[in-house]
Amino acid sequence: MLAIPLASAQVAQATVGLVDTIMMGRLGTESLAAGGLASTMFQFCLTTVSGIVMAVSPLVAEAYGAGQPARVEHIARQGLWLAIILTLPLMIIISHLDAGLLALGQPEAIATRAAPYFRFIVWGIFPALGFAMLRGYASALSQANVVIIIVIIGTLVNITGNYVLGFGKLGFPRMELAGLGLSSGLSFWFMFILFLIYTLKHPQLKNYRFLQNFHHVNLKILQKLTTIGGAIAITIALEYGLFATVTFLMGILGTDILAAHQTVYQTMYIIFMVPLGMSYAVTARVGQWLGQKDMKGVRRAGYVGMVIAGLFMFVTAIALVIYRRQVIGIYIDIDHPDNARVLALAIPMLFVSSIAQLLDGIQRVAMGALHGLQDTRIPMLISGLAFWGVGLTSGYGLGFILGFEGVGLWIGQSIGVAVAGLISILRFHRLTGRRTAIVSIKP
Repeated sequence: MLAIPLASAQVAQATVGLVDTIMMGRLGTESLAAGGLASTMFQFCLTTVSGIVMAVSPLVAEAYGAGQPARVEHIARQGLWLAIILTLPLMIIISHLDAGLLALGQPEAIATRAAPYFRFIVWGIFPALGFAMLRGYASALSQANVVIIIVIIGTLVNITGNYVLGFGKLGFPRMELAGLGLSSGLSFWFMFILFLIYTLKHPQLKNYRFLQNFHHVNLKILQKLTTIGGAIAITIALEYGLFATVTFLMGILGTDILAAHQTVYQTMYIIFMVPLGMSYAVTARVGQWLGQKDMKGVRRAGYVGMVIAGLFMFVTAIALVIYRRQVIGIYIDIDHPDNARVLALAIPMLFVSSIAQLLDGIQRVAMGALHGLQDTRIPMLISGLAFWGVGLTSGYGLGFILGFEGVGLWIGQSIGVAVAGLISILRFHRLTGRRTAIVSIKP
């Protein structure tokens, strides 16, 4: 009941990326290239920084499980302050990302087209961070059902705004990428305000009056949130960074290999949103049992999440293997002779990635269970060593040295994911098996 709305919300948010890409393509090839890069860079920065405010979830869940309503209020209040504090530096970074595109060797025309997108979407950073905080807060209190409703409404607002502002409909000027950026920013504000009103009106949530005495800043709680959340943010950056690097390496191998990779990656990305949403639910449930000092409950919550994620990804993997041609056909005309090479390259990639997703889903939920234990520093190191030390190194060796090309990169990436998942499960098992675990895992 907790995982389904969270996972559905993640899928809905990922789906809007597909719609945005389609609309960017309608604006022209250059707009598609510039908008795609701009959107990817923005999402990477926002998702990484959102990891810091995600620390609200395990801390609120622990306080809720321990029956400490005053502490729940204090943590939520400081979580909102943390979102405010993080907004300004992130706005500065986002507003200069067009210069970052130039530094990465992108054509000046692409950077120039992307600049208006950054200039308008930057005003949606605070509500985006605030929404992430409220999602973690509500899920920690087992009140996440409304998340999917708010995200779907926000997604519809975003799509409508993209159409109206991007293409100049209903009397509005044609703003193109600037309109898409403005629409996304407005949808962030819409979702945040709607979610905030919900938390203030909900029969249970309104009892936690975290907006009272909002001017009180608790440096101790802020520091704890930053310590736990900073490690989560770095873990996210390491994982996203690996996928971005693999995509770059695919491009070096050739246009057809990159095109095949993109069809597979986009499919895997949407499917991965399910275990990602489940990991948020597991973080909350583990945190609640931790607050009750019930390590059997902690272990049960973690393993139930891993098993369910594994079963879901297993069924999905079977479907992808059986219908791999049809899946690739969503993106390209598989009957057209010009696409024959891309299809031939994508089929083995999809097979390997299906197995990889099974491992990645379990790994992601195991990581969520560790976050629920407020164990974030060691998982951060695990991610760095497994993804970059094992995954990227083996992928490069298989893809470039042994000549397996794109399939080799996917296999290497899968090995890294498998190593990260195995170590995460073993660490969770060891921590929850200790009578002293509650003390030993504190940051």
